[in-house]
Amino acid sequence: MLEVDGVLLVDKPCGPTSHDIVNRIRRTFKIEKVGHGGTLDPNATGLLLILLGKGTKLSDTLMGGDKAYTGVMHLGRVTSSQDCDGELLEEHPADAITREQVDAALKSFQGDIFQTPPMVSAIKVNGVPLYKLARKGQEVERKPRFVHIYRIGVTVWEPPLATFDVVCTKGTYVRTLAHDAGQQLGCGACLDALRRTKSGTFSVTDATPLEDLLAMDAAELVRRVIPCNRALEMLRR
Repeated sequence: MLEVDGVLLVDKPCGPTSHDIVNRIRRTFKIEKVGHGGTLDPNATGLLLILLGKGTKLSDTLMGGDKAYTGVMHLGRVTSSQDCDGELLEEHPADAITREQVDAALKSFQGDIFQTPPMVSAIKVNGVPLYKLARKGQEVERKPRFVHIYRIGVTVWEPPLATFDVVCTKGTYVRTLAHDAGQQLGCGACLDALRRTKSGTFSVTDATPLEDLLAMDAAELVRRVIPCNRALEMLRR
């Protein structure tokens, strides 16, 4: 068993779940305790905080930090999950929609907002995850969440796709931002891609792609680990 304590910054690829990545690192390096500091959906990419050994005790602290994402919204499509993985429910023309209109719709969410989580999510109602109810065709009332959007705006305009950056508090559903902006615009929208670029003070620019990590030997991996005390110091910045 490899004994190592701290935080590992992983650049998650599209496809595997966050739990899959935890398991692959645990098995590859034979580390007894491995966890993560904030889930990313399977098709999302970017910064995933992997917690090793005593670092697993920092989970709640690390997950509480603000987040930054780059998202791509697809105008004219409404899906059951609010992203491209869901069932297509509606399709509308979006040719007349301008970059300025999309930017204004997104910016309308800046500040304190209440956000209703999507049915396809891991939030539990009476102990049952919403996505399990959604698979059965059930829809239940969801309690709106209070979140804060510090900054949001369009960065790339390639209609019907609009790339945008957002900085927000934990618990924000970026796909819901895309969906709600589409409703405002009247054409509908869903999230086509998502990349987490920051979590707290940690940045994806300092992260290592998963496949590169898995190809390392144990000594090289340990050199990439941020010790627990150092990780806490970085959070206080």
